[in-house]
Amino acid sequence: MTDIDDDNRPGMPTIDEGIAVPEAGASGGTPEAATRQQVRKEQFRVAYRSPGFIIGLLICAFWILAAVWPSVLTTIGPDQFVDVGARQPPSSNAWLGTDEVGRDVYSRLIYGARPILIVAPLATGIAIVVGTLLGLIMGYYRGWVDEVLSRLIEAILSIPVILMAILVVFTFGRSRPVVIFTIAILFVPAITRTIRSASIAEAQLDYVTSAKMRGETGLFIVGREILPNVTGLVVVELTVRLGYAVFTYATLAFLGLVGTNLTTADWGVDVSNSYEAIIRDVWWPSIFPALAIASLVIGVNLITDSIDKALKS
Repeated sequence: MTDIDDDNRPGMPTIDEGIAVPEAGASGGTPEAATRQQVRKEQFRVAYRSPGFIIGLLICAFWILAAVWPSVLTTIGPDQFVDVGARQPPSSNAWLGTDEVGRDVYSRLIYGARPILIVAPLATGIAIVVGTLLGLIMGYYRGWVDEVLSRLIEAILSIPVILMAILVVFTFGRSRPVVIFTIAILFVPAITRTIRSASIAEAQLDYVTSAKMRGETGLFIVGREILPNVTGLVVVELTVRLGYAVFTYATLAFLGLVGTNLTTADWGVDVSNSYEAIIRDVWWPSIFPALAIASLVIGVNLITDSIDKALKS
């Protein structure tokens, strides 16, 4: 066995010289970490240039524009009646027809993007922050904390999302904040489990061992070393859960559980108000909002698929 003092012989770098042990920071702590970061940048460049990503981005950008500046896309208010009458099919006077009381379906479609694009991103953002934090802590520290939280997560995941959402909304009310936090809480377990698995794998790699040898704290290693290396997975989870959040909110709105006034432009509410008229061949007041929901989910999924394929390439 080589004596420890041999490490200090001439020509060998020492820890005090700051060469043998890499400096802190995930961006350049070790050659492995730097290489992984460069690979991630290249993967995201590939994703941004893919046709699916561009198409998905254009779809989402259109609905974001509708939610933020609806007056740019229509001059008719969502509650304004048009002269052509009620339940009129699409025409030059009403591009997507009119609903059961004579309101313009197109204008309600544009203004109806706002509620869903407020609730879904906020709920997803909260879920991602909480789920990522819990997943990193559980995956790095393990032990009894991991065991307790894992059992709790499994219990929540065993209950259908929509059923749990209905129970929570009925219990705590139908206000927008309640709906946002309900959707967020329901998505936290799945996100936590995914990030936990990635965190466990990352914690076994050399750059984490190097950080431990430097004497870094656990929180530093989790936040500065592991987190940057699971960023791609976090982005994928963000986009995936955003699509689910859109669908979940639309379902709750369809069931009348979002606290939205029946006259307020909202895609889920509009589908609920008009779907029975389909049997009388009045399909446009419900079909177009349903297609809007589908297009937003498709746009988000195209972005998700592009990022996921790039990260796996």
